[in-house]
Parts: sequence; C-alpha cells; structure tokens
Amino acid sequence: MPLIRFDLIEGRDEKTLRNLLDAAHRAVVQAFGVPERDRYQIVTQHPAHELIIEDTGLGFERSKNVVIISVTSTQRSDQQKKDFYRLLVKELGESCGIEPNDIMVSIVTNGASDWSFGFGEAQFLLGKL
Repeated sequence: MPLIRFDLIEGRDEKTLRNLLDAAHRAVVQAFGVPERDRYQIVTQHPAHELIIEDTGLGFERSKNVVIISVTSTQRSDQQKKDFYRLLVKELGESCGIEPNDIMVSIVTNGASDWSFGFGEAQFLLGKL
C-alpha cells in the first residue's frame, strides 16, 4: 500500500507497461520505505481525446507519452513526497524514456481505517500490519 493508478494514452504494449510499473514501484519502495511485495498498481489506457493534461500555466508542453499517476496512501512526510517525485522522474526517464514534463502526480492521503486488504478486515486497525 499505497494504491497507485496510472492513466495514459493507449498504445503501450505489455512489456512497456510492465517496465513502467516496475520503475514506479522502485521509486515507491525507496521513497516510502514500503516492503518489496507491497505493490498495488492499476493501469488504464485512454484514447488520446480522453486525456487533457495541460501545464497549469508553467509553460511546458506534454507529449503523447504523458503519464498521470494517482497515489492513494496513508500520510507521508513532505520529504518522502519530494523524494518520491524526484525518484519517479528519474526511474521513468532512465527506464522508460519518459520526459519529466510528461509525468504528473497527485497524492491523496487517508488513514488506517480506510484500508481492507481482504477477508472483510481492517488489518491496520487489528494490528496485523
């Protein structure tokens, strides 16, 4: 946990997607200190006309390689978040050739009672995690 959703323009093959997910997971493990098997990732590919991702007035362009990453997680420190952004851009650039201007991230936080990993239990509240 965290739960990470990737929204991208359709057309990436299975190997390319796996490379992207692996690169993002390396950044999560390093920045947030989660265990290696703490991995929850969902990919949705969209036709290009379904994604409008502009620059918020920062003056840069996006390409067809744009990736929107939505992270749902328990609270992380500002430093952990900054480390994650930096490591994510590094990993996606080196491993996938994705430019920094094509990576947008949003982190939404929640608490221990907001997670059930199965069996109808709140594992954090029960002390199992």
